[in-house]
Amino acid sequence: MSEVKKIATRESYGETLVELGAEHEEIVVLDADLAAATKTGLFQAAYPERFINCGIAESNMIGVAAGLAAAGKVPFASSFAMFAAGRAYEQVRNSVGYPHLNVKIGATHAGISVGEDGATHQCNEDIALMRTIPGMVVINPSDDIEARAAEYVGPVYMRFGRLAVPVINDRPDYKFELGKGVVLREGKDVTIIATGLPVNNCLQAAEKLAAEGIDAKVINIHTIKPLDEELIIAAAQETGKVVTVEEHSVIGGLGSAVCDVLSANVPTKVLKIGINDVYGESGPALELIEKYGLGINGIYEKVKAFVS
Repeated sequence: MSEVKKIATRESYGETLVELGAEHEEIVVLDADLAAATKTGLFQAAYPERFINCGIAESNMIGVAAGLAAAGKVPFASSFAMFAAGRAYEQVRNSVGYPHLNVKIGATHAGISVGEDGATHQCNEDIALMRTIPGMVVINPSDDIEARAAEYVGPVYMRFGRLAVPVINDRPDYKFELGKGVVLREGKDVTIIATGLPVNNCLQAAEKLAAEGIDAKVINIHTIKPLDEELIIAAAQETGKVVTVEEHSVIGGLGSAVCDVLSANVPTKVLKIGINDVYGESGPALELIEKYGLGINGIYEKVKAFVS
């Protein structure tokens, strides 16, 4: 059996910036002294005159990005999610969101898969923060393909992971569409709606469920805002039960967004799988994913119990 191709979405981000830089001279990349980790160093090497290291001053970086956008440039401001969404929240809200400027925020190292860096760096609240900002688009790619796909004029928050993940969207018929979910597996007993890193684990969990006679539909939501409400409503009507899975707090993330849609349109029993209102901890990424219930077996067991 051939080895599954794995690429970290932060790697895809860095490589795509280089590609976009060749096509668009107005692109400027900013970083908060983390270019090696966020992979914006690739852009720095290719276009040093269009790269700005703002130092460990994330709030200032967002302000600089806003000024560049107001002057007609297309800035990509990059840092760890904890700092891009957390430390710089006020500047993102007031300097980028309020005037609706064309600033792209590349937030890497999101979620518990940051691993040994521990709770202070494992941002499980960023989607909740960013989706509350009016007009902000929130994208959480599941693999290399989706991490390369976003083009939109206006403020965008892009969430990338540290850990290499399997490429699952490299099929000929795949097309990234902003605000459109992707059905990865059809099923009639339960709908699993996932985003980001856990998507591949959900697919494998669905195969285990099939062996138990449970037919799970799996949907990949790469754009959390705007959300594909039509697809979610249709899936809930079809299966009658919905499970959301995310490497993020169960408060304010994908699960909350899905519940908002369903409660208003087609009230449905929902199970939210994610980080349960706790901080993360330091440890190997794969072990943390298992411990916090986001591994294949954890998802399988929870969905099986929910359906039963």
